[in-house]
Amino acid sequence: MSMTDSNDPFAARPYVPPTGDGAAASDDGNRTPEAAPAPASADAPRDSAEEPTVALQDDVTHAAFPQPDAPDDASAAPTPASDAYTHRFPAATGDPVAQAGTSAPPAPPPFDTTRTDGLPPFAEPTVTLPASGSGGDGGQYGGGVADKPRKRRGRKLIATLAGALALILLAGAAGFGGAWLYDESQDADGDQSTVSSLDSGKTTQTKAPAGTVEQVAQKVLPSVVQINVKGAEESGSGTGIIISDDGEILTNNHVVEVAADSGTITVAFNDGTNAKAEIVGRDAKTDIAVIKAEGKTGLTPATLGTSADLTVGQEVVAIGSPFGLESTVTQGIISALNRPVSSSDGSGSSERTTFPAVQTDAAINPGNSGGPLVDLQGRVIAFNSAIRSGTTSSGDAGSIGLGFAIPIDLAKNVSKQLLDGKEVQHAQIGVQVNNFLGEDGITGVGAEVKDVTSGGAGDKAGLKEGDVITAVNGNLIASSEALVASVRGFNPGESITITYTRDGKKDEVEVELDSDGGATD
Repeated sequence: MSMTDSNDPFAARPYVPPTGDGAAASDDGNRTPEAAPAPASADAPRDSAEEPTVALQDDVTHAAFPQPDAPDDASAAPTPASDAYTHRFPAATGDPVAQAGTSAPPAPPPFDTTRTDGLPPFAEPTVTLPASGSGGDGGQYGGGVADKPRKRRGRKLIATLAGALALILLAGAAGFGGAWLYDESQDADGDQSTVSSLDSGKTTQTKAPAGTVEQVAQKVLPSVVQINVKGAEESGSGTGIIISDDGEILTNNHVVEVAADSGTITVAFNDGTNAKAEIVGRDAKTDIAVIKAEGKTGLTPATLGTSADLTVGQEVVAIGSPFGLESTVTQGIISALNRPVSSSDGSGSSERTTFPAVQTDAAINPGNSGGPLVDLQGRVIAFNSAIRSGTTSSGDAGSIGLGFAIPIDLAKNVSKQLLDGKEVQHAQIGVQVNNFLGEDGITGVGAEVKDVTSGGAGDKAGLKEGDVITAVNGNLIASSEALVASVRGFNPGESITITYTRDGKKDEVEVELDSDGGATD
């Protein structure tokens, strides 16, 4: 863009700064130059080579900026008349933009407030640059004040260079400050090391949430052992539950039975240690046994809960050594309660056991026998004993989601008697029963009394031959096996309510249970 503007009143009279003592002060404190170059035509083009050198008249040392070369005859420029145009600096408190009535950012403080040459202080107005393009008035400020007089090019060049330097410094500071702020935010903890999953010191959080299978496993596994047995003709393995810190272990009778006659029992603990064990006592009717590991102290006994308030659908966890795979954890629910289960030890002997089982769909396989069935608080509510099995591809029996566990209340009663060295006594009514079918001939609806032991509990309660028992304490009885299992879940001396029918009429009676005296058959 040409620096000539027909609206600039100073275009024809270029400014020449004072050169020394010849400058006279005007009556308003501004200085009038002694000499100026001859007026040029308003239409004559001006070239940067013709611009005079500008020197700031103050006591501040300024950086030397490159200036256009002054013409050789500048010193011979004629002196203008006293009424000629005189360039006046704006007052320090005045803002040409604000005085023109146009809003603009507040003016910065003056560059210098102490003058040594009699000149009043001055402050350059702040110019806001447009985002892009030019202003509506077509002026060089891109939207500035239309009637603002144009500055001399020499001073404009200095201001432009100073502004550019300020921008460079500002950009540099912003770059440095931004990088410093980023580094500080990224390195707030002072650790600049790279984190890798392969670093040995970096581990995953291992504290399990409460009520999860993970937490249950962490709590119960130290109290579960693998039991290995060897008899004269066979060997096998099962699971056990630590019930004392000195090595007493609860398990199934059928797990240790093969070693009852001069066999060998060893126990593998969760910490990797092993110990020999001996049978303390066993009960074939309830399939419960207690063994004790030799030379062990400081063990972690399991927490025993209760089986009296279990509910169908309750979540449970089974732990054991299926097929010799120790410390195996499976999850499921309670599928049924008081399920009458009769089982043998699998050896082909005629000895059978009947108990009121807790049925579960948690995976239980051979080797899980004697292992705990626990609730989500890690309390043992039953221990696994039998399965209804399918056949695997190798011919071994396997889980099909029908597992059966002995209620812990029954196990606690029997194990206490075993540890005391007593013959285990079982509750009984004193009657002989058979299955009773409905009118369709296929549906079991109760246990029919075929014989009553004289002087026994049933006789004392008034039960008679031909009565059909249909419930115990409100729990339905559909078969003779269900009656035996239900009664076996109680202790001798406890009272139960029996519901029965006689000659088609329904009735109830309270029976105080007898003991079998510790009989084993």
